[in-house]
Amino acid sequence: MAKILKIITNPNPILRKVSKNVDEKTIKSKEFKNFCACLVATMKKKDGIGFAAPQAGKNIRVFTIDTKDGAIVFINPKIIKKSWAKEWSEEGCISVPQVFGKVKRSKKIVCEYIDEHGKKEKIEANGLMATVIQHENDHLDGILFIDKAKEIQKIEE
Repeated sequence: MAKILKIITNPNPILRKVSKNVDEKTIKSKEFKNFCACLVATMKKKDGIGFAAPQAGKNIRVFTIDTKDGAIVFINPKIIKKSWAKEWSEEGCISVPQVFGKVKRSKKIVCEYIDEHGKKEKIEANGLMATVIQHENDHLDGILFIDKAKEIQKIEE
């Protein structure tokens, strides 16, 4: 049974570390598969469209995104292609609560990754999905959206 993970919030130093790749043996382990299920469950419970391992206190290169076809787990992702064309969109993050800002990101990307079954995959994404993949991948490099954002607004509860 997947449990809801504790969310790490800024300014915790875990969010600023570069995460390490996950080795093949770990990917096949029951504990790791359970952690991936917990990442997905936490993302859904918090109404997120993406959630990265550092946000749950683990500096490993894993994140999940929610799509209309269900959640996808990205292990050791690499963005191998980015379009020259960029667009601004508003972003927020559950690790930076009540803060929003406009971030300029590539409109289209190609990302290679390993899925939770250990299979190599490649995805071409544009629009919101491309934005979410870039946002979550930044988490794995210790970068928060506020590092790139303009017009940052804090919403009071």
